[in-house]
Amino acid sequence: MRLKDKVAFVTGAASGIGREIADTYAREGAAVAIADMNQDAAMAAAADIVAKGGKAIGLACDVTDEAQVEAAVEATVKQLGGVDILVSNAGIQIVHPIEDFTYAEWKKMLAIHLDGAFLTTRACYRHMIASGKGGSIIYMGSVHSKQASVLKAPYVTAKHGLLGLAKTIAKEGAQHKIRANVICPGFVLTPLVKKQIPEQAATLGISQDDVVKKVMLKDTVDGEFTTVADVAEVALLFAAFPTNALTGQSLIVSHGWSME
Repeated sequence: MRLKDKVAFVTGAASGIGREIADTYAREGAAVAIADMNQDAAMAAAADIVAKGGKAIGLACDVTDEAQVEAAVEATVKQLGGVDILVSNAGIQIVHPIEDFTYAEWKKMLAIHLDGAFLTTRACYRHMIASGKGGSIIYMGSVHSKQASVLKAPYVTAKHGLLGLAKTIAKEGAQHKIRANVICPGFVLTPLVKKQIPEQAATLGISQDDVVKKVMLKDTVDGEFTTVADVAEVALLFAAFPTNALTGQSLIVSHGWSME
């Protein structure tokens, strides 16, 4: 059990990549706070972990709301005994050509991905310092943290920004034994990605099959989607790594979609 006696706070954890990470952490011995805008789904996910013999709680949390973030992290510390791992995973996607993006959409995308990362980091970081045990902060980036794609200006901007945040936290947190790293998945067939397929087909004037084969997976080595399990394994690596030797880094998990 690589995370025995650790406490993890995972955002956007009621479904998709976040849910898989939460389940993986629980199997590895961590107590997990499943934080999600959908409180019912978060509590159901936590109940499922508990039914399998793990320890988890479900919390309502809008990562763009400072008060909600602070309250959710405080509840985690109170109920689970601390916080050793943060996975800042909550995210959304909106696709348009740049000229069609509204300012409200731009701000919403950056708020969820960047403001959410900042607010959850600050809240967890303070407890990690106070505990004296250090911790691991993990940001859910993307291959779009390294490269750009059409129709995704705010998403690409936000995911690039997470690299800068992680590097800064890695430098500031080293003295406190706090590490920060970024996972950069390729296309994972989550509800978020499934939603993009017809949207991109309509915008680009191609079939949905061509979106998958010629846009999403054309640069992979094997034409395969990355899986939630693939991403969770990297999240486990970052969470369990014992020293500052692995900090301020980003790891691409994309079937070779990007090899930077």
